[in-house]
Amino acid sequence: MSKQEMESRYHTAKNWQIALFALNNTATNLYLFAMTFVTYYATGIAGLTVVVVSTILASMRAFDAITDPIIGFIIDKTETKFGKFRPIQLIGNVVLLTSFIAMYSIHHLPDNLQLIGFIVTHAIYILGYTMQTSVTRAAQTVLTNDPKQRPLFTIFDSIYNASLFSLGQIYVSSYLVGKHGEDFPMPLFVELNTLVVIVSLTFTILAIIAIRSKDRKEFYGLADINVQTRFRDYWPVLKKNRAMQMLVISASTDKLAAQAMQQQAVNVMLFGILLGNFALSGTINLIILVPSLLITFLGVGYARKTGLKKSLVRFSWVGVISFIAIIGLFMVVDDPQVANFESIGFVTILFLILYSIGRGVSTLTPSIVIPMIADASDYETYRSGRYVPGMMSALFSFVDKLVSSLAPAVVGFMVAIIGYQNEFPQIGETLTPDLFVMTLVLAFGIPIAGWLISILAMKFYPLDEHKMKEIQEEIAKVKEEKSDIVPPKQ
Repeated sequence: MSKQEMESRYHTAKNWQIALFALNNTATNLYLFAMTFVTYYATGIAGLTVVVVSTILASMRAFDAITDPIIGFIIDKTETKFGKFRPIQLIGNVVLLTSFIAMYSIHHLPDNLQLIGFIVTHAIYILGYTMQTSVTRAAQTVLTNDPKQRPLFTIFDSIYNASLFSLGQIYVSSYLVGKHGEDFPMPLFVELNTLVVIVSLTFTILAIIAIRSKDRKEFYGLADINVQTRFRDYWPVLKKNRAMQMLVISASTDKLAAQAMQQQAVNVMLFGILLGNFALSGTINLIILVPSLLITFLGVGYARKTGLKKSLVRFSWVGVISFIAIIGLFMVVDDPQVANFESIGFVTILFLILYSIGRGVSTLTPSIVIPMIADASDYETYRSGRYVPGMMSALFSFVDKLVSSLAPAVVGFMVAIIGYQNEFPQIGETLTPDLFVMTLVLAFGIPIAGWLISILAMKFYPLDEHKMKEIQEEIAKVKEEKSDIVPPKQ
């Protein structure tokens, strides 16, 4: 098969479709960002303890993983006049909106019902979150199957998420905290959450528009085959699909690394205590936005030339080296606050460079993984003839969430070890030796460990650029033989 013949068999998307569909992930990440503050609401306003809240959050993430097979099963069974993915997108966001508002209202309940209210609203929130995030991953298969185009999702996704977490942190630390106070009072949450629900719903609608022309049966796997899926099929698929096995290990540890850095308690410890300037947590996010996006463009450009796997591995090593260097820097300087930007010197500049690189990698690697899920799904179609994007998304999320659920729990329990039983470290506290070591472990040590595990998993991941070309050729050949259907090039 010639290169020209092969390219004619790819179904591609227009760039604006990829750009707008990536907003579906941003819509859910808006809630993910807002939820990093829920510990301060639950402990400071609702009156729950640190250990109880950390335990609930970890348990709810485990529950989140259990919901994935259910939602994946529903996606694979769904076929409406509005498509397979769009109805679930919209319903998921509406559930997110209502449950999120209810969760931040539990302080109005009697004291003996607040814990139950937090658990119930959080569980409903998780159902909506799972519905919408499952579509982000599963619909990659219909968006495009061109291996040169799939990495483009990573560019848009990384830009949106880097902007979200950078500008969002500035909005909170420099504006909302200044306006409402450093103790995170209720008016702060009202203002933040109102913005979150409005913007998230808008992004969801734009993503639905983007995928409208692609959410059709001719783009579903082999097109002519109605796949019968059962819950008992999940384990055999995961057992035989080595690509998905390694991908979930790599992705879940990458996500654990990213989420550990994004926990507000860690931001308070790093910027508000170790560096002595919490407002810097927002300012530095703005400063590193451009370097982060540059790393994203480099990573995607490299992926388009050599494949997603090689790009993930190479840039994970970059993250490891940068954060090891930061730990070494703080171990040798006499006063860590010399890097808090009050005076610009060698230590400040070096910290900024290394931190920018590490944060850039933490934005890139989770975004690279999303189109890799589509590769693993295509591999399953190639391997077994089954088009089960919902199942593949669910298998990925199940393990991913079980591991990444450890982020808030790890932070909560580790600060409890050094004496913070009833509340998290607060802005402006004295930097003790225990707090210094724990800050380095949480802010940099956990990300390093996550990246190293990810690198190891990729050694056993079979889908490089050559294998993906073989897979797409075989799927196109089988589809043509069975039904003479060649998806139109968009």
